[in-house]
Amino acid sequence: MRLGYGLNLEQTQKLIMTPELRQAITVLQLSSLELSLYIEQQLQENPLLELQEESGAGEDEGEFEWEHEQGEPDREYDLDWEEYFQDSSDLGFPRTERDPEPPAHNYESFLSQAPTLMEHLMFQLYLSKCSPDTRAIGEYLIGNLDEHGYLRVSVEEAAGQLAVSPQAVEEALKLIQSFDPPGVGARTLQECLLIQLNQLGIKDGLLEKIIRYHLVDLARGKFNRLAQQFNVHVREIQRVADILKTLDPKPGRNFSTPHEVRYVVPDIVVEKVGDDYIILINDVSVPRLTINPTYRAVLQQENQDSRTRRFVESKLNAAAWLIRSIEQRRLTLYKVTSCLVQLQRDFLDHGVKYLKPLNLKQVADMVGLHESTVSRATSNKYIQTPQGVFEMKYFFPSGVNNGGGNGTSAESIKKMLQEIVAAEDPREPLNDQKIAEILSKEGIHISRRTVAKYRSELGIPSVQQRKRY
Repeated sequence: MRLGYGLNLEQTQKLIMTPELRQAITVLQLSSLELSLYIEQQLQENPLLELQEESGAGEDEGEFEWEHEQGEPDREYDLDWEEYFQDSSDLGFPRTERDPEPPAHNYESFLSQAPTLMEHLMFQLYLSKCSPDTRAIGEYLIGNLDEHGYLRVSVEEAAGQLAVSPQAVEEALKLIQSFDPPGVGARTLQECLLIQLNQLGIKDGLLEKIIRYHLVDLARGKFNRLAQQFNVHVREIQRVADILKTLDPKPGRNFSTPHEVRYVVPDIVVEKVGDDYIILINDVSVPRLTINPTYRAVLQQENQDSRTRRFVESKLNAAAWLIRSIEQRRLTLYKVTSCLVQLQRDFLDHGVKYLKPLNLKQVADMVGLHESTVSRATSNKYIQTPQGVFEMKYFFPSGVNNGGGNGTSAESIKKMLQEIVAAEDPREPLNDQKIAEILSKEGIHISRRTVAKYRSELGIPSVQQRKRY
């Protein structure tokens, strides 16, 4: 056996992650709002990019005639800029016509941020008739409330920090506890519920005793034990539990937080017109881009500095790739959404109960894309349908085989579970095993533990807590 050196010619295929490909991947996985911010950043970095004017910018782009230089040295970039500027559209894509005059601003269309709990309480504090010292203590106490409205500092600690008496702190705290929402400023759950009873004017000795000493037993559904302990009928305990359900254990949760996003802008809108569904890519907030024609003169000059020309060509190439990536994102979203509409037609027509199990590979095979591309196209994006606004990942639920060759999604099973519980006799509620047997008769074979898991995710209490007397 002899070893030696030799030269061999081989032809192989490799996928190289070029900057352009990396940019296209980045643009694809951005939501509409994120894409708007990304475009604004690119506008600052690339001087050749500019926003398209409302009245059809670039109508005179075809008036320029270019003298193509023969024998020009090899160029790194694959775009023919002379041919590009002679086209009256952006990279061959048709321009969208817009209204010449934008509609007048309507102040009813603007969204305002909801007040925070601190702002709501401060407003009431400044309107209350109290001394300046009490107001200063109240400001300190309001600043020490958590997001649920509970006071997270003791009276003694607050008195020490402010150098005042504990009685003065108690007086300011009583004032705050009289504010809206009822129950705010409490230190414990029991105190929160008792404050709400006082503001509602409910006088019930049994209810107050259960709140003070037996909340845990009531939450666990031990109605018979409580009835024996207080020597009352079990229906009285049920009545107390019904009153408690009308109270709010977290009075501050209905207010916004400083950096909370309270609305979702859908990236795709699916509307039903007749018997068909129309898909609209919601890119109204995405700025329309075009190439700045001022830099054409740089490429037209024959005796131009090579470094300047290379810089302009690189920026032109980057701008063109960005516009192409944005358009490719639009086409990819349309393809994927069309496939989802086709596969989940029953869901769009009838609701969550008819949502089918689906994975990325099924969609990727239908639209002729890679699974990773479909994953990026559906990540961080929302779709508005006649059934509501959902994250696009919602259309890819897991499921179980129902034995007939078709699958049933987990969301569909949860919807059926809700309907079964809603239709049960409250005096004889169904346990998890009976629910599993009912689902089995429908062709859905899941275990009792799976029923318990889905019930817990839906926030449905156990059979003992659902029972009414």
